[in-house]
Parts: sequence; structure tokens; C-alpha cells
Amino acid sequence: MIAYYPYIKLFHVGCVILSVSLFTFRGALMLADVRWRQHIVLRTAPHLVDTLLLSSALLLSVLLQQYPFVKGWLTAKVIALVIYIVLGSIALKRGRTHAIRAVAFAAALLTVAYIVSVARLKSPLGVFALM
Repeated sequence: MIAYYPYIKLFHVGCVILSVSLFTFRGALMLADVRWRQHIVLRTAPHLVDTLLLSSALLLSVLLQQYPFVKGWLTAKVIALVIYIVLGSIALKRGRTHAIRAVAFAAALLTVAYIVSVARLKSPLGVFALM
């Protein structure tokens, strides 16, 4: 199974790119106040992509035998992922005003950048480890 690691990782990274792209697109539509951002495809496709993303993450974790709450960098990613989900929900659904949604959207994108930096550097400090 470990022989499939490069392909699973590539699939995972592709899902990350697709997931963040969909979120960014939906966020841009929200900022522009475009009504068709609520189209059924734009509401359901992210769930499918995120399910595949999470599944590939779990598979990679098992293959590499690196688990959250054992490895600090994975713990940081999981905590940041929860923060990203909450901020994304505020940005796309739950924010009461346009300003709150815009701030939550920007914060969610910053959180994604942090998650990617943690994954690339294998450090819970992420990009801050370079300072």
C-alpha cells in the first residue's frame, strides 16, 4: 500500500487545490453579492471534494503512521482546519453583515495559508518557523 503513497498524496494535494479554489470562488461571489452563489452545484460540490480530501488525509495518516495529537504538526493542522471550517461557515452562511462575512472570508484564507505552511514545513509554527 505504501507504494501508492505518491499517488494518494498527489490526489490529496489536488483536492486541497480544488477545495480552496471552490471556497475562494464562492467567497468572491459572496463579496460581489451574486445571487447564483447559492446554486445547488456550488453548494454540493464542495462537500464531495471535502469528503475526498478528508478521506485521502486519513489514508495518508494511516499509511505514514503519523497521527494528530501524536505529531505536533498534524495536531496544528487539525485545529486550524476546525478554525477554517468555522470561519468559512461564517463567511458563506452565518455572518450577519457583509463586513463580518468579508472579514471571516479573509481570515479563512489566511488560515488555509497557515495550514499549507504547516504541511510543507512539518512544523506546528508553519510559516512562523522561518522567522
